[in-house]
Amino acid sequence: MKKQNNTFLLSSTTISLLIFLAAVFASCDLPKKQAVGIEDEILVVADSAEYYELEPELLSTFGKLIYTPQGEPLFSIRRKDFVDLESIENRKNIIILAPVNSESYPSQFISSILDSNVRALVDSGEEFVFNKYDLWAGNQLVMILTGRNIEEMKKNILKESENLLYYFQKLSNKRLKRNLYSRKYEKKEIQGKLLKQHGWVMYVQADFHLALNKPEENFVWLRRAPGSDMERWIFVHWIENASPALLDKDSIKNIRQRITNEFYRTADDSAFVEITPQPYQPIVKEVNFLDRYALMSQGFWRFSDKSGGGPFINYTFYDEDTKRLYMLDGSIYAPKYYKKKLIQQVDVMLQSFMTEAELSEDRKDELLSAIED
Repeated sequence: MKKQNNTFLLSSTTISLLIFLAAVFASCDLPKKQAVGIEDEILVVADSAEYYELEPELLSTFGKLIYTPQGEPLFSIRRKDFVDLESIENRKNIIILAPVNSESYPSQFISSILDSNVRALVDSGEEFVFNKYDLWAGNQLVMILTGRNIEEMKKNILKESENLLYYFQKLSNKRLKRNLYSRKYEKKEIQGKLLKQHGWVMYVQADFHLALNKPEENFVWLRRAPGSDMERWIFVHWIENASPALLDKDSIKNIRQRITNEFYRTADDSAFVEITPQPYQPIVKEVNFLDRYALMSQGFWRFSDKSGGGPFINYTFYDEDTKRLYMLDGSIYAPKYYKKKLIQQVDVMLQSFMTEAELSEDRKDELLSAIED
C-alpha cells in the first residue's frame, strides 16, 4: 500500500468495498439467510498492526478459559483483513475493530457509518461499542469496537469485558435454543405430566427420559444417555412456602449437597454425587434468570468415591407467585470429551423453565392433552 502526505491511497476496489458496506449498514431490513460458521468463533476484521496491539485484551475478554475440567476458551478469535469482509459477511460472530482516528481501512469504514451524533459520543469518549444484529444474515452479531486511540480502546475493552462477552454468549444461546427446541421432537407426555403434577414445565428433548419423579420430595430428574460416556443430567427441586432469605451462597450449596447425596447415587448405592471440595469451589454470581433475580453457581461435581466427575451449572431463585424456592441444575458426565458445548446445551434447556402461570391456555391444553392420549 502506498502512502503520500500521511494519506493512504485507496485502490478502486477498496473504495468500492467501503461504499458498498457503508450502504449495506444503512439499508432497510430484508429477509436474510441464517448466519453460518463455527458457533464459538469470532472473526475480527482489523488492520494487522492495530489488531496485534489489542490482541491481549481481546483474548482476555473473548478467549477466557473455562475449566470443565479441561481448559476450553469461550470463543476462539481469528483476524481477517478488511478486504475479506464481504466474503465473511454471512458468519455468525464478527467484530470490526479500529480507532476512529487512524487511516486504516477498518477505521475509514467505521468513520463512514457513524452519523455525526454517534461520532461525537466516540470523540468525547462516552461510547466505544455498537452492536448491529442480523446485519447481513439472520441471528448474526456484528460488533463495532472503536475509540479515540488504541490505549483508550484497551482500557474500555477490559473495563466492559463481561458485557462484551455477554452480547456474544446471549446470541449464541439464542441460536442454540433455535436448534434444540422443536415442537416436533419434544416429549410432550413428560412435559404434560410435570405441568399437571408440579405446576411447572421445562422443554424435554426426545433423547431425555424421566429418571426420577418424586412429588413427595419435590424433586424431578431428567436424564440423557444413562450408562454411556456422554451423560447429561437435569434436576429441578423446589421448596414450598420458602423464604427469600434462602437465596444465599451457603444455603444453596447445602441444598444441592443434600439433594445430590440422596438422589444422585451409583447403581450399587456405594457412592453419591457431591460438590468437589477445595480448591474447586463453585463460582456464585447474581444474575437475571428469566426475568427473576437468581444466584447462578458453576463448578464441579464428583462421586464420593472419586471415581468420576464433571461440570455443573445451577440456577436458584424465589418465585413470588408460588412462594417457592426453585433450584434448576444441569450436570455433565463425559470423561472422554470436551464439555463446553454440552454444558451450554443443558444451560439452554434450564432456560426453558416456565411456571403454569406463564403458559398460554393453548399451550397448557396441548401439553395436558398429551398425557391423556
